[in-house]
Amino acid sequence: MNAPFQAADAAATDQTSGLPPLNLLIAAPRGFCAGVDRAIEIVEKALERYGSPVYVRHEIVHNKYVVEGLKAKGAVFVEELDEVPDDAPVVFSAHGVPKAVPAEAKRRKLLYVDATCPLVSKVHRQAERQIEKGRHIIFIGHEGHPEVIGTMGQVEPGQMTLVETIEDVDKLPFDSDEALSYLTQTTLSVDDTREVIEALEWRYPNISGPRAEDICYATSNRQAAVKELAQDCDLVLVIGSPNSSNALRLVEVAERLGTPSKLIQRATEIDFAWLDGVKTLGLTAGASAPEVLVREVVDAIASVRAISEKTITAAEEKMVFKLPRQLTE
Repeated sequence: MNAPFQAADAAATDQTSGLPPLNLLIAAPRGFCAGVDRAIEIVEKALERYGSPVYVRHEIVHNKYVVEGLKAKGAVFVEELDEVPDDAPVVFSAHGVPKAVPAEAKRRKLLYVDATCPLVSKVHRQAERQIEKGRHIIFIGHEGHPEVIGTMGQVEPGQMTLVETIEDVDKLPFDSDEALSYLTQTTLSVDDTREVIEALEWRYPNISGPRAEDICYATSNRQAAVKELAQDCDLVLVIGSPNSSNALRLVEVAERLGTPSKLIQRATEIDFAWLDGVKTLGLTAGASAPEVLVREVVDAIASVRAISEKTITAAEEKMVFKLPRQLTE
């Protein structure tokens, strides 16, 4: 246990508040990444420039609080382009879209803005290059996730095969000497992905991989921060949406270290019975969760426990992505 908290642990109740003490370790970095910041700003800038409504294909990021806030400003969220009127602007989500989507937008002469995270776009370009080199792509990702759908939609059907686990690698039909490459979804578990890559490289010694890891810096940093704090915690709370891949991975990282973890969307979902017997609580937020929700959770916990708060920093993030030119000129 961290030394600064030993005195708090020894006390049965806080003498000032009368509440039982709680050591709160908050992960850093946490919450919004540069790609999410950029995507939200794109919708806001589009509303300023074009007026309301601005249509958004799929959730701009996987967070209900963010989506509802943008709806209140005039954004309209749809699943497909056929729900977008011909004269309305449309934004593509941060997760990326198949090539067929912008092609359809161009055919209809829609005004569209692509909010795809630049790190996802990098994977799209890698996929194109691998196909140009005559290699079949093994894509490591979660079936049905928007990023996976978007990336697999960069190539023709049959040119990319999806795997999620080592067991999926064992079932691949390719010969050991076939021209293969692999790419990964950007929001995966660093540890799980490494194991799948090792299985691919063992079975296919000549398989080609990206020069740098596809898992994005923000995903890696948030997982590293949870690893730093989870070992000292009795419970870890992760703020994020159930459909957020990177948030779900944070829960898994904590639990893999033997620390129970709960995913919550906001403070109202906390069951305070979870805190029974908890002396040290860890708190983090997925890359789509705003800091306001972190403080909301801290305030809610402070209503029942006397908090001693400490930040556990695994990395410093200074990444900023430029906005599309059409919103800045």
